Amino acid sequence: MIQKYSRIALPLKISFLIFSMVLNCMGIIILQLSEENISYTNLGFLEAFKDLPIAIVSLFAATFINRFGSKISLIFSLSTVAVCSLLLPFVGGFWFFKLWFAIIGISFSVAKISVYGILRNTILEEIPLAKVMSSVEASFMIGIFVVNIGFGWLISSEYSDYWKFGFWIIALLAVINILLLLNAQIGKDADSSKLFSFREVSGFFSKKYFLFFLIIFAIVFIEQNFNSWLPSFYKKHLNVNSFFALQASAFLALFSYIGRIITSRIIQHFSLAKYFIGCTVAILGMLFLFQALVTNGYLQITLYIFPLIGLFLSPLYPVISSQMITNIGKTEIHLFTSLIVIFSSLGSSVGSIIMSYVFEFEYGGYYALFISGAVFGLLFLSFIYFRSFVSKKENNY
Repeated sequence: MIQKYSRIALPLKISFLIFSMVLNCMGIIILQLSEENISYTNLGFLEAFKDLPIAIVSLFAATFINRFGSKISLIFSLSTVAVCSLLLPFVGGFWFFKLWFAIIGISFSVAKISVYGILRNTILEEIPLAKVMSSVEASFMIGIFVVNIGFGWLISSEYSDYWKFGFWIIALLAVINILLLLNAQIGKDADSSKLFSFREVSGFFSKKYFLFFLIIFAIVFIEQNFNSWLPSFYKKHLNVNSFFALQASAFLALFSYIGRIITSRIIQHFSLAKYFIGCTVAILGMLFLFQALVTNGYLQITLYIFPLIGLFLSPLYPVISSQMITNIGKTEIHLFTSLIVIFSSLGSSVGSIIMSYVFEFEYGGYYALFISGAVFGLLFLSFIYFRSFVSKKENNY
């Protein structure tokens, strides 16, 4: 089934790869700027400059996409990334990173809504959509792996002072993908260029959708915390060098990629709900295990096995998203995806701000696992209620 959509999926995968690299270089930038005496609190708010613009402009982005189409909108967002990546090495100052992440965040909101719209307009069935979404979302994890390995090597080399020029490779990749998209045969969106009304948005204010968005918030809260703050946790509390600290995020991303690829291959054999619950239970168990190891001083073991959590963490987002998207009409998909983006960005921003305050304490990093476990407990209970509610009301399971 994935082969059937491979020609469409390839530029979408590369798009997610590119945005993954620019969004998840946050851990690298936090690591580099923290050595310039910028406090963790200020660095934590840097995440908000990326995520809050995403939340603010997402509904307007959906209207923009409705007017110009998913394909043109995706090309526009990639062009913006290319220009921003070319400019980054030439402008210094902490203020520019705030502006840079704000622009990247807005571009990502346009790109993600466009990609989800293309997938929804192409694939109608739940299981095939889950398979292809897992495959496309897997490229997001590869982006995290590549950016941490690449910049980790650059930062630890004799050319460490030129680490910002690594973004030129991202700019080149964006240009190549734009050429692929120009030649791709992508179906047209449903005809609509009007602004969304409050009545249309309020249609997603039911209990079912509230629970879904709460789950999305919790998933991204955890994902982004691990991706952005894991290098600092390894360096500050496990006493490893910058290169090894970045490899922690890289291998977390690698195992996350493997988790999504496995999901795309086997998901047709399982109920989506049971698969989601199984992954969540495994994560909770691993978090309790890691906390016990850290508390009892088994740091070296934790150092190597923590990234394995990505195997179970990564399938959650595409599985729950595809399950809902298949029940959304083509005329509403951009609006619904914009709401997904809003709650995702809020989860990322709130999570990073909380972690920034936690990391200000001498032993704060150890409490980060407690916070993650508590949020996953909330996620698990929300999904159980979500499942029983939808089963009772709409018989979707």
